[in-house]
Amino acid sequence: MAQANPNISENRPVIRQLDDAAINRIAAGEVVERPASAVKELVENAIDAGSTRIAIDIADGGKTLIRVSDDGCGISAEDLPLALSRHATSKIDGSDLLNIHTFGFRGEALPSLAAVGRLTITSRVPGAEAASIHVAGGKMEAVKPAALRAGTVVELRQLFFATPARLKFMRTDRAEAQAITDTVKRLAMAEPSITFTLRDVSGGGEGRVTFRADRENGDLFDALHARLARVIGREFAENALQIDATREGIRLYGYAALPTYSRGAAVAQYLCVNGRPVRDKMLTGALRAAYFDFLSRDRHPAAALFIDCDPTLVDVNVHPAKSEVRFCDPGVARGLIVSALRHALAEAGHRASSTVANATLGAMRPEPALPAQPAAAQVYQMDRPSVAARQAAYRAQSPGFADLSHDYSGSIVEPAPAGPVVEEPLAQDLPLGAARGQVHENYIIAQTADGMVIVDQHAAHERLVYEKLKRQMAENGVSAQALLIPEIVELSEGDCARLMAVADDLSRLGLTLEPFGGGAIAVRETPAILGEVDARAMILDIIDELADQGESQTVQARIEAILSRVACHGSVRSGRRMRAEEMNALLREMEATPHSGQCNHGRPTYVELKLTDIERLFGRS
Repeated sequence: MAQANPNISENRPVIRQLDDAAINRIAAGEVVERPASAVKELVENAIDAGSTRIAIDIADGGKTLIRVSDDGCGISAEDLPLALSRHATSKIDGSDLLNIHTFGFRGEALPSLAAVGRLTITSRVPGAEAASIHVAGGKMEAVKPAALRAGTVVELRQLFFATPARLKFMRTDRAEAQAITDTVKRLAMAEPSITFTLRDVSGGGEGRVTFRADRENGDLFDALHARLARVIGREFAENALQIDATREGIRLYGYAALPTYSRGAAVAQYLCVNGRPVRDKMLTGALRAAYFDFLSRDRHPAAALFIDCDPTLVDVNVHPAKSEVRFCDPGVARGLIVSALRHALAEAGHRASSTVANATLGAMRPEPALPAQPAAAQVYQMDRPSVAARQAAYRAQSPGFADLSHDYSGSIVEPAPAGPVVEEPLAQDLPLGAARGQVHENYIIAQTADGMVIVDQHAAHERLVYEKLKRQMAENGVSAQALLIPEIVELSEGDCARLMAVADDLSRLGLTLEPFGGGAIAVRETPAILGEVDARAMILDIIDELADQGESQTVQARIEAILSRVACHGSVRSGRRMRAEEMNALLREMEATPHSGQCNHGRPTYVELKLTDIERLFGRS
């Protein structure tokens, strides 16, 4: 005898229309995930109102208080109840959901917040008196007169008091406060013309300012550079490259850091589309692809990139939180990011980040003296003598130190020229200076106009050989090895279609594929440089990468890994003594070769130390 389904009751289920309070609480689960989500919605409303100053006050990580004050256009007294109604907005008229020029447009944030917390809005429009309205758990009170000079103050207390189960999923006050800070920083990056102030008022009183970004002046890039220096840090600003490129109506601008300024996690990647901070898998994948050949897999680039385009080219109505976007032609946006960043990295040439030198100086700095020891007396340094004065002093010292140097010094001694003496370029005319010696048969010491450079000869030459091999491969193409018996790989029809969509790109890398009926594909050729290949395993890796990132670099990664190993074995080895002309030739080639500031694994190939910093180490400043 068949048993009754326990999930179906004897009574037929009844379809009911939920009341507004329940609808708003459900919507709040999508729009307001945590206090940082509430701050994001309220600050975006303030930006849409044309504010020039926005102040955010929080208490207990935003759980007990979130207050956002602005000097925007305000809300009239008669519109306050409507502003708290579901799907009521002043941003759009509903006729065109693709032509959106504002942050907000769904009309869900305020009613959702009012449904799960105690919300008070006080606002004033020019030429009218201020008014206030209060809502608690979805129950609205009457509009009342209030005192306010201009703008709007939105105060949210006891977030999720109406849905106490949500409070169990909140993290610690510190973690929630950090999430709010990150949200405010992302919004501040895209709006350098607005002053942002974040204050923690936990415990009452004035509290303390945890983040402040004053309005920046100047043109787009000057203001943006100053804002990024304040938000991300001056080290990022000092080591970032300016990006500005346009393709098919899409403009990409911002700053991207040098490969040697990388992070252990993707925590310093900020992306905005039409001023809206987003977390988009396609955009982050493009950023990773641009640095693909310059960083090891455990390092992540740092960048703040902004995409501006016609609103009809991108759909922001993908998720209630509006943190995801969808481009009409994602290939154009992705290609623009990859090409613009690679072009900027190539133009940077041999440049390496300043943090490398700072870390070197930190390692060289002596340990501080114990408190019981008397402080060292200040050393006053004379003006640095001229070159002629130093040469005269050296001659006057012989046969003392001058004779000693011939036996024990590691300096470069050039043979006397047989012909007329030709003046070499001055050190200040050469970015990496002129070689002065070699230590431990691996490190070249070069003198520049205002300091010195230490070069890892093996890492530097490895990068030079690698770039040469890549140029040769680009000019001559990738040789393909035809398989005597094509390998047939069975796939699902969806995976087969996804793979054949990129078949032309794979063919340029020496991997030739053909459809073999149904969901099967035939592997006809593989890259010859890879030798014997497990074609099926490589195809499955490509499929996984396409499904996860929308593009695949498996074949290219394997080819470039081979080239990297060839470059490693073909470069100058550690322990080899180099002549002066060899060292100087290496320096000149580094200056002329893009990406020579880092090796094939993203490590720096040289360290530059300024003379002022060196003198400071010895107390001569």
